[in-house]
Amino acid sequence: MKRQSGQPPLTLNEATLSSLLVRLQQNKLSASQLLESCLSNIDRHDDPANQVYTARFSRTARAEAAAIDTLQQGRVPMGELAGLPIALKVLFDVAGEVTHSGSKWWSQKAQSDALIVSRLRRAGAVITGHTNMTEFAYSGLGLNPHYGTPANPLAPGRISGGSSSGAAAAVACGMAVAAIGSDTGGSVRIPAAFCGLVGFKPTQKRIPRDGVFPLSHSLDSIGPIAHSVDCCARLDAVMAGESWQKNRQADLRGRRFVVPTNYMLDDLSSGVAEAFASSLRKLRDCGAHIVETQVPVLDRLPELMKSGGLAAAESYHVHRHWLQQHGNEYDPRVRERMERGAGISAADYLDLLQLRAALKKQADHWLSAYDGLLAPTVAIAPPLLTELESDADYLRLNLLVLRNPTVANLLDLCAITLPNHPSGDLPSALMLVGRHGSDRSVLGVAQAVEEAISP
Repeated sequence: MKRQSGQPPLTLNEATLSSLLVRLQQNKLSASQLLESCLSNIDRHDDPANQVYTARFSRTARAEAAAIDTLQQGRVPMGELAGLPIALKVLFDVAGEVTHSGSKWWSQKAQSDALIVSRLRRAGAVITGHTNMTEFAYSGLGLNPHYGTPANPLAPGRISGGSSSGAAAAVACGMAVAAIGSDTGGSVRIPAAFCGLVGFKPTQKRIPRDGVFPLSHSLDSIGPIAHSVDCCARLDAVMAGESWQKNRQADLRGRRFVVPTNYMLDDLSSGVAEAFASSLRKLRDCGAHIVETQVPVLDRLPELMKSGGLAAAESYHVHRHWLQQHGNEYDPRVRERMERGAGISAADYLDLLQLRAALKKQADHWLSAYDGLLAPTVAIAPPLLTELESDADYLRLNLLVLRNPTVANLLDLCAITLPNHPSGDLPSALMLVGRHGSDRSVLGVAQAVEEAISP
């Protein structure tokens, strides 16, 4: 379908799903045209040495888009994502494609789609390809020595964040209109924050993980990266197997939020601290009540991460035999973190599970008095690639980048990140954390917060 005369050029780096769906449904845009715009942006921006996409599904995507166009012309009712090009982190199985999870040596050809991929397809999503990631999803920084490290579209020379690095870079560059990642300690929210996007980590049980390569059984979640809260809500509903209904935007007047003065506000960079303070002022101006106080349960979270914690123990369980046979083929920084799990005994592991269960109850109790917790998504701006050359700096910055978002994984809460940096500044973001199972309510509140803090 040709662009109509006088229609503005198609731009995707800030396009919301709702705006694109309106254009598709009004025949002002075809699914094939939208897809070709994404494929053109891949051609234009993807660097073979530092890949955003590790595999493109151009042939099948074009067939899917053409089929949607035919159905649209026949006025056949279609799914809620019909015609939208969506990228997938390369740990989601896609039938007939290779799932390698960012590794060069490990791969398996998928016989069927992951369950969330099946749900996306049924809703009419056009799957554009697999995106780059930290090997086996074990880092918040996004570096990959095998496929390269995707550049940050907002901050040249800096990381795009991990582990869903390619997913965020793809959306920020218009190579897809949204992407799906995994989040074990912030791996959706960190790259979203570093690339000026919205990323949502649901309560873990909300989205099924069938056909998804695991890192940590206890902590892995699946979530969307897109340009708005509404975009993420649409994708979340489809992946959860629910019918999407537009949330009524919450009124911030009288809403109560807690800001922990301990743990999550330590060691903030000046730009992040200023953007966070500005966001709080804007929310107060909208009538929100913000309580700044110590939250004792947070000070106990480092106990859950001793010797690598659950992620080390559970990833070592998955990889222990492969590490013996292929250890030299792993990213050394990933291998070192996994091998820490070898030192965690069964008794230690059970202690971790019991402690986590107790802390989850405590967290649910203190959050019950609030509409959510507010904190910077990440304590610092995206580090320069040159800052990560030494192992010591890599380890220090990885822990700092992961610290705040990991709170929601360890306590099995839902959380969303919203960009809050002034135009021209380095990316920073505000995180809203909600109680276990309060996903839809949190998304409604997040829409109001998004509007309040936007520049």
